[in-house]
Amino acid sequence: MNALKKVVIRGAFWTVAGYGASQILRFGGNLLLTRLLFPEFFGLMALVNIFIIGLNLFSDVGIGLSIIQNRRGDEPAFLNTAWTLKIIRGLGIWIACLLLATPLASLYEEPQLQWLIPVVGLTSVIDGFTSTAVYTLERHMAIKKLTLLELAAQAVQITVMTVWAAISPTLWAMVVGGLTYSTVKLIWSYRLIPGYSNRFQWESSAVREIFNLGRWIFVSTALTFLAEQADRLLLGKLFSLELLGVYGIALMLSDVPRQVVGALSIRVVLPATSKLTDLPRSELRAKILPYRKRLLLVTIAGMALLISAGDLLILTLYDERYADAAWMLPILALGIWPRLLCSTIDSSLIALGEVHYTAIGNFFRLLSTVGGILVGFNLAGPVGAVVAVALNDLMYYACVNFGLHREGMGCFKQDLKATALLLGSVVTIWMGRLALGIGFSSWQTLMSALPNS
Repeated sequence: MNALKKVVIRGAFWTVAGYGASQILRFGGNLLLTRLLFPEFFGLMALVNIFIIGLNLFSDVGIGLSIIQNRRGDEPAFLNTAWTLKIIRGLGIWIACLLLATPLASLYEEPQLQWLIPVVGLTSVIDGFTSTAVYTLERHMAIKKLTLLELAAQAVQITVMTVWAAISPTLWAMVVGGLTYSTVKLIWSYRLIPGYSNRFQWESSAVREIFNLGRWIFVSTALTFLAEQADRLLLGKLFSLELLGVYGIALMLSDVPRQVVGALSIRVVLPATSKLTDLPRSELRAKILPYRKRLLLVTIAGMALLISAGDLLILTLYDERYADAAWMLPILALGIWPRLLCSTIDSSLIALGEVHYTAIGNFFRLLSTVGGILVGFNLAGPVGAVVAVALNDLMYYACVNFGLHREGMGCFKQDLKATALLLGSVVTIWMGRLALGIGFSSWQTLMSALPNS
């Protein structure tokens, strides 16, 4: 077993193990908070986070990805310039929060947004000062230290939120929790690599190299935000805050597989592929597809359970206020499958410097999301809107696969086989449920959510 393969296996193990532990913490914390706080708080924080995430993505020039992918990613001058850019960006995001808070509070008729957005936006300033050691470890697939950092920060965050909510069940519990997470991560980041430090520096050539990749990263991430958050931006006007909070719970659970695969893609597949980009495309593809097949098989097992039994998870763990999430979860989970297929391979396009395919995919995904939600809600109310969200990844899949085919990295046949296996597994589990007398009560809730039902 060569050295790169060993590093990839270790990186994959720590990514999956870390993500699993992170989701257990997140899920446990979420269960506690849903019992201590009102659903409206989750809806309000969902709106706040949309805008903060949006500002982060609209200002993303690929600083982290440049450190991972660029041949100069280990040079002090390059790293210090990247760190300086990060700080400028973080301060810029916070200033934008100050400017947008009042207009957004008026738009959504929620006065609390006027103070929530600037306070939560302070996390961007804190994150800007975080050491570039985080990206250096990602570049060399030293995932163990990163995993421990994130789990520790998350554990402290959940503890702070839960204790605060138990003493004072207000929005401040969630706000202070987010600030705590960023602060812990900032302090610990400077202890990750002994002797590693950052200082203010501005090297013009480093800036040019960062922005050379970053221009397409900027377009892609901006469109990613619009495509991924357009649902909550629109539903924030179409749904009540309570229903938006319930939708957020279903979306969070349905998105777990994509986040796991996405973490593997960025932390393992991208750094590993970046080291192999000198190979002929056919040889590079031949090295990637067998590993992708194994990843897809594991993913299918989790997805089949989530789609066919996710409603039972909601009905078991959440109280009746969140019953609508039981019919939303299976629909949303099935809808992310095309995106999952892309997430297992699209990092190879980034490694090859061909980011524009994902940018185009997100543009068409945005159009289908906006159009689909408006039409779906008009035809079938909340159910139609959720179905429209579930269908929005099809356009992204088409664009990314077109790019993969043009770059000699196509894998459509593998996708067809994986999809057939997933659908067969879902049907099998459904038949097992019926045989055991485990009904589909969530579908009754779905029918009641339809107009004129």
